[in-house]
Amino acid sequence: ALHEGHIVSAQELAGLLQPVFTPSPRNVVLFLQERLSIDDFTYYSESYGNKNPFQNEILQSSPSSLVLPAVDCKATSYLLSFLQESGDWKLTNLTNLDVSQLEVNTSKPNLLVVQLQPVTSGLNEISTLQAIAENDKMIGRLTMDLQERGIHFSAIYTAVRPSRISRRTDVMWKLRRQLMATEEEDSLSYPPLNVTTGNEICILFYASNFSLTVNNSVFIDLTNATFITRNVGISSSECSDTNTTLSLKYTKPVNGINSLEIRFLMTNRFYGGSARNWSTLDSVEIVQDEKLVKFNVSDISTPAEYSFHCQLVGTSSLYPARLIPSNSEAKNWVVFISRFQIQGFNVENGQFSYASDCTDFFSPGIWMGLVTSVILLWILGYGVHMIMQLTTNSRFDDPKGSALSVPQTE
Repeated sequence: ALHEGHIVSAQELAGLLQPVFTPSPRNVVLFLQERLSIDDFTYYSESYGNKNPFQNEILQSSPSSLVLPAVDCKATSYLLSFLQESGDWKLTNLTNLDVSQLEVNTSKPNLLVVQLQPVTSGLNEISTLQAIAENDKMIGRLTMDLQERGIHFSAIYTAVRPSRISRRTDVMWKLRRQLMATEEEDSLSYPPLNVTTGNEICILFYASNFSLTVNNSVFIDLTNATFITRNVGISSSECSDTNTTLSLKYTKPVNGINSLEIRFLMTNRFYGGSARNWSTLDSVEIVQDEKLVKFNVSDISTPAEYSFHCQLVGTSSLYPARLIPSNSEAKNWVVFISRFQIQGFNVENGQFSYASDCTDFFSPGIWMGLVTSVILLWILGYGVHMIMQLTTNSRFDDPKGSALSVPQTE
């Protein structure tokens, strides 16, 4: 039993998961989502009544279960690496799950990693509800199939980042203004990838999730290889004052793909209208086994002295910064990058400069507030104007005196 507010560290998580690895042979299924918090189970099940997206009863039906309300983000980021190091697993990555094609050899330890579709906060609540419901159905299909086959397994359902941030209690003694202004700490869970020329760093790149999907069947998660194990080649990257190319080369990232290279092409130009240099990410290229896939990039530019940051970058039209297919091969690829940050010029002290975010200053909510305020002010002004036009009678009739005569000429 964990007391309220306790955050499980990486060392504690390893100890809590140790009983999972004691029996042999063993099978572990890791359901990994982009964002999830313990409050989501209550919020979405109670707020939407009959539309409860959590229909599976795997926790109630399992002989033993463990619910951890809060786990350190660093611990969940290294969870997959920890699981791989804990034994000689047969690793299987699954996405867009087709249960009928899943083969599990119970004579060997199996680690099934199911990448659930991302559930992003801040978008329409109905679309978030639908995404969680689809993920729940995927969990149900796989667990039911394994149970019907008589395969014993342990399932872990977690996420890389929390979707809801609880109010911190360690600042209660401070002033109210400081308390209300406290926000989520935006520290990087691991250092960014850097490219050097000589002794100077010329490119910085970071993402909390960097994944690709090919033909809706092959899922490639490059987060661990790019930022944690650094099993990526960057020797083909190029830096200059006007053009920069970040080249990421991977050898056999998944079965069926021998080589994979991803290029981020950036330029630094002077624009007379703003009288300053701007850094722009012009295109993203993917070379898979000598096949070129090219995407044009929309809305990724920043002053040359700054870095660029965006919460979601990819091929979906819902993302603030979108990768637009430029050739026929690109239509078969799905790119998803979360907490994307890149800087290809003017890197100082090996750290990101001030970040120019992709979120517009005038969001839809701000525009709605401005338009509503203008309408209300117009109504108020019109009412005051009409009140000021009211006049009182200049003459009054005295009932005790003679009748008041008003000539028609007046």
